Amino acid sequence: MAISLSVVVLLAIILVVLVRGGNLKAGPAIVAVLFGFFLASSSIAPDVNNFLNSVASTIGKIDP
Repeated sequence: MAISLSVVVLLAIILVVLVRGGNLKAGPAIVAVLFGFFLASSSIAPDVNNFLNSVASTIGKIDP
């Protein structure tokens, strides 16, 4: 849960920076947010979640 919450916060910050910097217009940003919202309620959401958790786990195992 902590990983997914921090990912949401990180992605929200990136989205705000892109919109304010002019690299992403408000319309496509709204579409991206709605896509994420509807993706989260779809049947593929657990698979996406498992994939992201495995990526985070793999990154966490890398020694500096």
